[in-house]
Amino acid sequence: MKRFAFKMFLKPGCEEEYQRRHAALWPELRRGLKSAGVSNYSIFHDPATNILFAYQEIEGETSSQDMGTDPITQRWWDMMADIMETNPDNSPVTVPINEVFHLD
Repeated sequence: MKRFAFKMFLKPGCEEEYQRRHAALWPELRRGLKSAGVSNYSIFHDPATNILFAYQEIEGETSSQDMGTDPITQRWWDMMADIMETNPDNSPVTVPINEVFHLD
């Protein structure tokens, strides 16, 4: 199992909408993430910077951010594009974060 962390950027004033959408995460997206080997996935919000910190554990090399060919993921990214900083394909702008310490 590989640990993977990254940050994303929420647009100001969109905190409640971001939480609302994730509280209603589509079951087919949830299944797709699990099928791709993504587990133990958490997203944290820093209100001082509007940075979202994401952590997930992955089997293999595929993270949630590598699922852009999946039509369900594409639909999710399209829906989220109005409240996040995105790339031209509507995938969220993400910056990987390197692990420098881990304690089990």
